[in-house]
Amino acid sequence: MRGRGLAMGRWLVFGLALVALAGSARAGEPVRAVATFSILADLVRAVGGAHVAVSSLVGPDADAHGYSPAPGDSRTLARADVVVLNGLGFEGWIERLVKASGARAALVVAAKGIITIPGRHAHAHDHAPGQTGDADHAPDPHAWQSIPNVKIYVANIRDGLAKADPAHAADYAANAAAYLGRLDTLDAEIREAIAAIPPEHRRVITTHDAFGYFSAAYGLSFIAPQGVSTDSEASPRDVAQIIRQIRRDKVPAVFLETIADPRLMEQIARESGATIGGKVYSDALSGPTGPAPTYLDMMRANLRAFRAALGPA
Repeated sequence: MRGRGLAMGRWLVFGLALVALAGSARAGEPVRAVATFSILADLVRAVGGAHVAVSSLVGPDADAHGYSPAPGDSRTLARADVVVLNGLGFEGWIERLVKASGARAALVVAAKGIITIPGRHAHAHDHAPGQTGDADHAPDPHAWQSIPNVKIYVANIRDGLAKADPAHAADYAANAAAYLGRLDTLDAEIREAIAAIPPEHRRVITTHDAFGYFSAAYGLSFIAPQGVSTDSEASPRDVAQIIRQIRRDKVPAVFLETIADPRLMEQIARESGATIGGKVYSDALSGPTGPAPTYLDMMRANLRAFRAALGPA
């Protein structure tokens, strides 16, 4: 799709420049990897294992869309060997931060190679650097909501770590292979669970448009009053249209996202007669004591919420 090339072009040029500057990880020390947000950090830990020390700029239960970097983030990046970002315009602040920090880290764009889908109601601040201002063609950046896409993420992370730390390339490959097997198991679980939901119940209302890839992969239909960024605001017209659609299609439940203000969805539920189906995780993991401390846990937590609210009847 058009979004694929537009979103990645300048990031790849930017990344190649950083890789050219970066050397191998220091012998005998863990690779210092910085991920832009918590979901990516978990994937890097899974692939890197004991050879990688991972930190995340945007932590659990926090929203990366409108993140404002802190002074300490520049220092963190300046010490990094590898920086892993999603790409697709998700982290509109990362290029400025990397340049300001003077980082010489290798840049890994986790979503490189993803076949994108267009983001509905995209806004100018969602565009990747160098991308045109045509909001209708901005890609949806939430590609991690599809297991097949995350398998591409894992391969890109594996290759990025191996380039930064060739001495442990075989370990990164083995860790990635093991994790890919766990992803295959999860993918089968999701498909089986969705198949058990009656087709007429496979409609979900969420806060912002973060589940397009999940919809494309697994067959749930998602409706959101906000666009692909939580920075956007739903218009009264959009909200009224969704309330009418819930009533017309008898959508059973709306879901609150952990990173979003719940008041809008509570209003929609109250005025439409739908029930609150629980909280789901879109752009961030939970803390370590929550139900979604890892990516695998996050996807299973969301699946439990959908099944509990939607079926089987």
